[in-house]
Amino acid sequence: MHVRIYKIVGIVLSAMLLLASCAHSDLEKKKIKIAYANWLEGIAMSHLAKVVLEEHGYEVELQNADLAPIFVSMARKKSDVFLDAWLPITMKDYMDQYGDSIEFLGEVYEEARIGLVVPEYVTIQSISELADHKDRFSSEIVGIDAGAGIMKTTDKAITAYGLDGYTLMTSSSSTMLASLKKAMDKGEWVVITGWTPHWMFDQFDLKFLDDPKKVYGDLEEIHAIAWKGFSEKDPFAAEFFGNIKLTTEELSSFMTAMKDARMDEEEIARKWRDEHRQLVDSWIPKSANK
Repeated sequence: MHVRIYKIVGIVLSAMLLLASCAHSDLEKKKIKIAYANWLEGIAMSHLAKVVLEEHGYEVELQNADLAPIFVSMARKKSDVFLDAWLPITMKDYMDQYGDSIEFLGEVYEEARIGLVVPEYVTIQSISELADHKDRFSSEIVGIDAGAGIMKTTDKAITAYGLDGYTLMTSSSSTMLASLKKAMDKGEWVVITGWTPHWMFDQFDLKFLDDPKKVYGDLEEIHAIAWKGFSEKDPFAAEFFGNIKLTTEELSSFMTAMKDARMDEEEIARKWRDEHRQLVDSWIPKSANK
């Protein structure tokens, strides 16, 4: 009699341990680490993905870093997803180095552009004209953080266009924009590393300088990427990230909200999600098994 009871108890305990193990495995599967750099579109998209996934039972960690550490972290599976990979030009060097460890989940935005940007009142139209006007620009191109893809491409542009007399100034996005505003307030000539989508084109009257040598390429695409094998580990999340698609109007409205609002980023993301519920719901996999 006692033996039968012990057997029953043993079976029950084994079943409980199995269930606990499955539950633990499920919890592990539902953890996502999203890496992002200090660029407004990436900040916006990453916080939006976080609040949407949390509605579906995920525990989401956002990891802020410069671009080089992000790609290293992705390759080592320390970060799962990066929603702000600009290709084919801007982050080509990083993809050349780490591409074997990366998989593409989807194209988030298809009308991105990078290049050199000046105020509309500046009378030159092309990067090739910069060499003849370096005094007007104080021999400076105002850039952002050193590891950014646009900075690497601008180094190539300096060589391609014979702009050896120019110094590419390293700073942050906020410092670059402050320098732009200061120069424009005085009507001075200034050239910066610029990109769209960005709210600066709504706030300031700006133009891209023509790039006849195509150093900066044509239109860029923003992709969601993950470490290779991530989609097999978590097909629900992979399909979700692959489904995210934003138009210029949608992304611009989101970035403007991020820039102007006094709430923190997560609150803004929740508000934007609620105001665009039909769009956000269209990204949720219909039949994937979480």
